[in-house]
Amino acid sequence: MLKLSARCAMPAERSSGMDHSHYSYSPLPTRAPLVWPENKPLALGALVLLEHYEWEPPTDAYSLRNASGGLIKLPAPDYVQLTHREYGHRVGVFRLLDTLEHHGIPATVAVDKVTAIHYPWLVDHLMQRGCELVGHGVAASQIITSKLSKEAEVEIIGNSLDTLEKVTGARPSGWFSPEGVESQRTPELLAAAGVSYVCDWPNDEQPYKMTTPLGDLISLPLFLEVDDEFALWHRRASLASWESMIVAAASRLHLDGQTSARHMMLTLRPWLTGQPFRIRSLDRSLSQIMQLEGIWAAQGNAIVQAFRESQFG
Repeated sequence: MLKLSARCAMPAERSSGMDHSHYSYSPLPTRAPLVWPENKPLALGALVLLEHYEWEPPTDAYSLRNASGGLIKLPAPDYVQLTHREYGHRVGVFRLLDTLEHHGIPATVAVDKVTAIHYPWLVDHLMQRGCELVGHGVAASQIITSKLSKEAEVEIIGNSLDTLEKVTGARPSGWFSPEGVESQRTPELLAAAGVSYVCDWPNDEQPYKMTTPLGDLISLPLFLEVDDEFALWHRRASLASWESMIVAAASRLHLDGQTSARHMMLTLRPWLTGQPFRIRSLDRSLSQIMQLEGIWAAQGNAIVQAFRESQFG
């Protein structure tokens, strides 16, 4: 019978759920009922991603090996992919914002540092439209991983938040990491930087509390299964299928929310869903969802604040 060496043995102590200390395991049936304003069963939000891919990222930067956009991977600089992504900043974002506004859904927008610096007109436009801006790192071509030193990650988070505060006059309370990727220390560094909520963990239908050695923050999960990039680009779902998924998910969450409220945060990319032939699917799905009785359309910060009031008074 084989014996495990001390090096490969499992840890002697492990709490319920995942083997980390960022949050406790919380099966939904054991929770106190969640209540949204006016007892509405479903909070509906939209996180629009304004993420910039650099033509020449730093040589020590980490990025996805096969990033979305473009055709096949071409030699650097990949003009097709880079300009495909830039379409979102130039055209697609306005089509997305118009559609959300038409249905009375206030946008939450993740803006990285490079976008904030190089697209000042766009950032000003977002502020004029009443969008909530959340931190989104430096650039999509500089993702956060555990290979980074703590000092480097602190600098990335600080630079992102400081830049948005400088150009908008308000420090973001929310955060979505570039490409949704974190290191094992990201939650505690976000809490230390004063961030109130993070959108990186797609593991629930309700917000929940995260506890770190440097302070608490709230996780506001995104709905990964209907994320436009996940469904349309990676899984190659048809537009009709994606539209049906969004409506079916919202309808079931609305039903389940009658006993304990739910939230549904859509993740939308201007370069992808902002295309003229895709926007109709989003428009039609939102039209059907907003016909449900008791939909609370809200930005991320409002949902998190309502969660705090419902659960902690």
